[in-house]
Amino acid sequence: MKENFSPGQHGPLSIEKKKISLNINGVEQELEVEAWTSILDLLREHLHLTGTKKGCDHGQCGACTILLNGTRINSCLSLAVMHDGAEITTIEGIAKGDQLHPVQEAFMEHDAFQCGYCTPGQICSAIGLINEGKASTLDEIRDLMSGNICRCGAYNNITKVVQEALERNNK
Repeated sequence: MKENFSPGQHGPLSIEKKKISLNINGVEQELEVEAWTSILDLLREHLHLTGTKKGCDHGQCGACTILLNGTRINSCLSLAVMHDGAEITTIEGIAKGDQLHPVQEAFMEHDAFQCGYCTPGQICSAIGLINEGKASTLDEIRDLMSGNICRCGAYNNITKVVQEALERNNK
Protein backbone atom coordinates (compact mmCIF):
# COMPACT_ATOMS: atom_id res chain seq x y z
CA MET A 1 0.00 0.00 0.00
CA LYS A 2 1.49 3.32 -1.03
CA GLU A 3 -0.21 6.70 -0.86
CA ASN A 4 1.34 9.89 -2.22
CA PHE A 5 0.69 13.35 -0.84
CA SER A 6 1.95 16.72 -2.01
CA PRO A 7 4.33 18.60 0.30
CA GLY A 8 2.38 20.27 3.08
CA GLN A 9 -0.56 17.90 2.78
CA HIS A 10 -1.53 15.98 5.89
CA GLY A 11 -2.35 12.30 5.65
CA PRO A 12 -1.05 8.80 6.22
CA LEU A 13 2.63 8.10 5.77
CA SER A 14 3.72 5.94 2.91
CA ILE A 15 4.00 2.39 4.22
CA GLU A 16 6.05 -0.02 2.20
CA LYS A 17 6.59 -3.56 3.32
CA LYS A 18 9.81 -5.40 2.67
CA LYS A 19 9.89 -9.05 1.65
CA ILE A 20 12.21 -11.18 3.74
CA SER A 21 12.93 -14.86 4.06
CA LEU A 22 13.59 -16.46 7.45
CA ASN A 23 14.05 -20.03 8.59
CA ILE A 24 12.02 -20.13 11.80
CA ASN A 25 12.24 -23.32 13.84
CA GLY A 26 13.29 -25.26 10.74
CA VAL A 27 10.53 -23.90 8.49
CA GLU A 28 11.28 -21.51 5.63
CA GLN A 29 9.03 -18.45 5.86
CA GLU A 30 8.51 -15.79 3.18
CA LEU A 31 7.20 -12.68 4.93
CA GLU A 32 6.34 -9.06 4.25
CA VAL A 33 7.11 -6.74 7.15
CA GLU A 34 7.26 -3.05 7.89
CA ALA A 35 10.76 -1.71 8.41
CA TRP A 36 10.14 -1.07 12.13
CA THR A 37 8.89 -4.57 13.00
CA SER A 38 11.07 -6.20 15.65
CA ILE A 39 11.77 -9.91 15.49
CA LEU A 40 9.78 -10.22 18.72
CA ASP A 41 6.69 -8.59 17.22
CA LEU A 42 7.07 -10.63 14.04
CA LEU A 43 7.14 -13.85 16.07
CA ARG A 44 4.32 -12.98 18.46
CA GLU A 45 1.97 -10.81 16.41
CA HIS A 46 2.45 -12.05 12.86
CA LEU A 47 3.36 -15.73 13.32
CA HIS A 48 1.56 -16.33 16.65
CA LEU A 49 4.64 -17.94 18.23
CA THR A 50 3.90 -16.66 21.71
CA GLY A 51 6.45 -18.72 23.65
CA THR A 52 8.92 -15.85 23.30
CA LYS A 53 7.78 -13.32 25.88
CA LYS A 54 7.57 -9.55 25.74
CA GLY A 55 8.85 -8.36 29.09
CA CYS A 56 10.35 -4.89 29.14
CA ASP A 57 10.58 -4.31 25.35
CA HIS A 58 13.88 -2.47 26.02
CA GLY A 59 16.41 -5.33 26.07
CA GLN A 60 16.82 -5.28 29.82
CA CYS A 61 15.03 -8.41 31.03
CA GLY A 62 15.89 -11.19 28.55
CA ALA A 63 12.36 -12.62 28.38
CA CYS A 64 12.49 -12.27 24.58
CA THR A 65 15.78 -14.16 24.12
CA ILE A 66 15.89 -16.31 20.98
CA LEU A 67 18.66 -17.92 18.97
CA LEU A 68 19.61 -16.11 15.78
CA ASN A 69 21.96 -18.26 13.70
CA GLY A 70 22.74 -20.12 16.95
CA THR A 71 23.60 -16.98 18.92
CA ARG A 72 21.35 -15.62 21.66
CA ILE A 73 19.86 -12.19 21.14
CA ASN A 74 17.13 -10.01 22.63
CA SER A 75 14.53 -10.19 19.88
CA CYS A 76 12.86 -6.95 21.04
CA LEU A 77 15.95 -4.96 20.03
CA SER A 78 16.47 -6.36 16.55
CA LEU A 79 14.51 -5.44 13.44
CA ALA A 80 13.30 -8.35 11.32
CA VAL A 81 14.38 -6.68 8.04
CA MET A 82 17.99 -6.73 9.23
CA HIS A 83 18.08 -10.53 9.21
CA ASP A 84 16.84 -11.58 5.79
CA GLY A 85 17.96 -15.19 5.25
CA ALA A 86 18.68 -15.84 8.95
CA GLU A 87 17.86 -18.91 11.00
CA ILE A 88 15.76 -18.21 14.08
CA THR A 89 15.08 -20.70 16.84
CA THR A 90 12.44 -19.92 19.44
CA ILE A 91 11.38 -21.96 22.44
CA GLU A 92 8.83 -23.69 20.18
CA GLY A 93 11.70 -25.02 18.04
CA ILE A 94 13.98 -26.30 20.79
CA ALA A 95 12.39 -29.73 21.34
CA LYS A 96 12.40 -32.33 18.57
CA GLY A 97 8.82 -33.57 18.55
CA ASP A 98 8.12 -35.10 21.96
CA GLN A 99 11.84 -35.24 22.80
CA LEU A 100 12.78 -32.27 24.99
CA HIS A 101 16.16 -30.61 24.61
CA PRO A 102 18.54 -31.60 27.44
CA VAL A 103 18.39 -28.04 28.81
CA GLN A 104 14.58 -28.22 28.92
CA GLU A 105 14.78 -31.56 30.74
CA ALA A 106 17.30 -30.13 33.21
CA PHE A 107 15.03 -27.14 33.91
CA MET A 108 12.29 -29.57 34.89
CA GLU A 109 14.60 -31.89 36.88
CA HIS A 110 16.08 -29.00 38.88
CA ASP A 111 12.80 -27.08 39.28
CA ALA A 112 14.51 -24.08 37.67
CA PHE A 113 11.33 -22.06 37.25
CA GLN A 114 8.43 -20.84 39.30
CA CYS A 115 5.93 -18.73 37.38
CA GLY A 116 7.54 -19.74 34.06
CA TYR A 117 7.33 -16.35 32.35
CA CYS A 118 11.10 -15.96 31.94
CA THR A 119 11.73 -19.66 31.29
CA PRO A 120 11.66 -19.59 27.45
CA GLY A 121 14.22 -16.78 27.41
CA GLN A 122 16.31 -18.49 30.11
CA ILE A 123 16.35 -21.76 28.14
CA CYS A 124 17.28 -20.06 24.86
CA SER A 125 19.96 -18.05 26.65
CA ALA A 126 21.38 -21.19 28.29
CA ILE A 127 21.55 -23.02 24.95
CA GLY A 128 23.18 -19.96 23.35
CA LEU A 129 25.68 -19.74 26.20
CA ILE A 130 26.60 -23.41 25.65
CA ASN A 131 26.95 -22.76 21.90
CA GLU A 132 29.27 -19.82 22.62
CA GLY A 133 31.60 -22.00 24.71
CA LYS A 134 32.60 -19.04 26.92
CA ALA A 135 31.50 -20.27 30.35
CA SER A 136 33.16 -22.90 32.47
CA THR A 137 32.79 -21.68 36.06
CA LEU A 138 29.71 -20.87 38.10
CA ASP A 139 30.77 -17.20 38.26
CA GLU A 140 31.09 -17.06 34.45
CA ILE A 141 27.66 -18.68 34.08
CA ARG A 142 26.12 -16.13 36.45
CA ASP A 143 27.78 -13.28 34.60
CA LEU A 144 26.80 -14.51 31.12
CA MET A 145 23.20 -15.25 32.18
CA SER A 146 22.82 -11.91 34.00
CA GLY A 147 20.86 -10.42 31.10
CA ASN A 148 17.98 -12.77 31.88
CA ILE A 149 15.94 -11.64 34.86
CA CYS A 150 13.83 -14.02 36.94
CA ARG A 151 11.49 -12.06 39.16
CA CYS A 152 10.73 -15.23 41.15
CA GLY A 153 14.38 -15.67 42.10
CA ALA A 154 15.05 -19.14 40.68
CA TYR A 155 18.66 -18.16 39.88
CA ASN A 156 20.35 -20.86 41.97
CA ASN A 157 18.51 -23.64 40.16
CA ILE A 158 18.94 -21.96 36.77
CA THR A 159 22.71 -21.73 37.21
CA LYS A 160 22.79 -25.40 38.30
CA VAL A 161 20.97 -26.31 35.08
CA VAL A 162 23.42 -24.39 32.91
CA GLN A 163 26.42 -25.82 34.78
CA GLU A 164 25.10 -29.37 34.36
CA ALA A 165 24.34 -28.79 30.67
CA LEU A 166 27.85 -27.43 30.11
CA GLU A 167 29.37 -30.44 31.84
CA ARG A 168 27.28 -32.83 29.67
CA ASN A 169 28.24 -30.87 26.55
CA ASN A 170 31.97 -31.00 27.37
CA LYS A 171 32.02 -34.80 27.80
